Amino acid sequence: MNRKKIQAKYKWNLSHIIESDGEWERLFKYVSDNADLLAQYDGKLDNADSLLECLQLSDKISDIVERVYVYAHMKKDEDASNDKYVAMSDRSSGLAVKLSSSASFIMPQLSRLSNEVLSNFAKLLQFVDYDYMLAEIIREKAHILSDAEEKLLSLSSRATGNYRDIFGMLDNLELPFPKVLDERGKKVQLTHGTYSKHLQSRDVAVRKSAFDGMYKTFKSYINTISAVYDGSVKKDVFYSTVRKYHNCLTRALKGDDIPSAVYDKLIDAVSSRLSVLHRYVGYRKQALGLGELHMYDMHTPIVDGADIKMEYDDAYDLVVESLAPMGTEYAKLLKEAKDGGWIDVYETKGKRSGAYSWGTYSAHPYVLLNYQQTTHDIFTIAHEMGHALHSYYSNKFQPYSKAGYKIFVAEVASTVNEVLLLKYLMRTTTDKAVKKYLLSYYLDMFRTTLFRQTMFSEFEKFSHELIERDEAISQKVLSDYYYDLNKKYYGKDVIHDDLIRYEWARIPHFYNSFYVYKYATGLTAAVSIASRILSDSSYLPKYFGFLKAGGSKSPYQILKDADIDLATAKPYDDAMGEFESTLAELERL
Repeated sequence: MNRKKIQAKYKWNLSHIIESDGEWERLFKYVSDNADLLAQYDGKLDNADSLLECLQLSDKISDIVERVYVYAHMKKDEDASNDKYVAMSDRSSGLAVKLSSSASFIMPQLSRLSNEVLSNFAKLLQFVDYDYMLAEIIREKAHILSDAEEKLLSLSSRATGNYRDIFGMLDNLELPFPKVLDERGKKVQLTHGTYSKHLQSRDVAVRKSAFDGMYKTFKSYINTISAVYDGSVKKDVFYSTVRKYHNCLTRALKGDDIPSAVYDKLIDAVSSRLSVLHRYVGYRKQALGLGELHMYDMHTPIVDGADIKMEYDDAYDLVVESLAPMGTEYAKLLKEAKDGGWIDVYETKGKRSGAYSWGTYSAHPYVLLNYQQTTHDIFTIAHEMGHALHSYYSNKFQPYSKAGYKIFVAEVASTVNEVLLLKYLMRTTTDKAVKKYLLSYYLDMFRTTLFRQTMFSEFEKFSHELIERDEAISQKVLSDYYYDLNKKYYGKDVIHDDLIRYEWARIPHFYNSFYVYKYATGLTAAVSIASRILSDSSYLPKYFGFLKAGGSKSPYQILKDADIDLATAKPYDDAMGEFESTLAELERL
């Protein structure tokens, strides 16, 4: 669909970030002219007054750069074929690198100050916005390099940081997806947005046609994609090595201040309960009445005709109703987002695929959707609005320097919303078929978020370890390993179609390394939090404390403050227990 045909109420309004392209140019010039002002503090950071002025100036300029960067990239996401915004997004990336380079002396010079000096600064009232940052410098001293080395690394990021963009251009614009069968037997154009809809079809021929069309396309470009991914992994290994981390995974965990026990507990819990996933796969085969269950049969609803199909407006209202336990203020913000230009709703030509929430400190958050009338897309609304309101509360209650929460907690609020929506639908439905459908949907949430993202995490660990051992990444090695992982996770009751070995090649999150395991820990935490919200009204202030905390302390500690300790067995036992009990209830029905 052409974007011009979409009503304004279904498109985001980016003027809340920057009023116009002309204003963007003015802000761009302002930063270009003033980024070097930071240099006046070079060598003076051992003085409290100079340090405070430097940090405040850096925040001021960074806030503007963030607006320039986000505006340009979100305009490009509206239509990646628009050369104007492609160029602006590239220029904004260069501007971010320039600021990063100008500020690159700050961290190494602070890291050379004694722990006593840094601790004394952090105790001063005027440094309240920076106390956690100073504590983090003490913790990460061993990985902060000299001024010259930090400046060089900062400059290098522009040359090494575009692998995700390269993949995105290929994925969103240049892959020639074929026409595939629809349910009327006609050939229709396959897109990322329609792919999931085809896989949920009751017609096995439609599912197979979409699956084959998607993965044969990726197979045709697998050598190019492998080369891009190889470069991305080598970039990760380079930065981990230069910063003196043991490996890329250690860098990812320590960078977020996450105990290694969290990662270990996740892998152990999932590995020890794969038999339950295999049991579910076997049940799915039986429930669908299939002689053979294929990977393209893993998404179609078990219960015929119970998929919830709604127009976007009705779906959004349903989400608002389901989140009533969050209180009236939360509901008011959800309605403000819908009516106030926060959300870009429908798929259009050249628009970025998928969904996300993004924004700036100085403006409200934004949400990109590609809404289709499926249950999955209704849950996507709840998910992305969870992200958006997490950002809203963090920005409202924290200063710029503490507002940004770490990726480790980024998927918690979004998944809490999904679980609350599902439990609301379960409580309110009187239709046995719909209830069975929702049970199966919940199981698939676990399958795709807890099990599948952990499988992705194993793949990432493997690919990075290859380069860390100086072994070559090839499409065959990656695809063979992924195929074996698929067998391990899904078991013997499904046909492991050969094309599934190329699924790894279409996962954009692999270009943001060691991100995906946080979806799994996010669901684990969210299951416990949602249960507490529904069963104990006194718990809600602790959850809002989590939403408001932003990046004011360790993300692991922020969750602990909300009574969720992911370094212990309990949250994982709760989540896996919920999966097993949900499966038992579905089997009973």
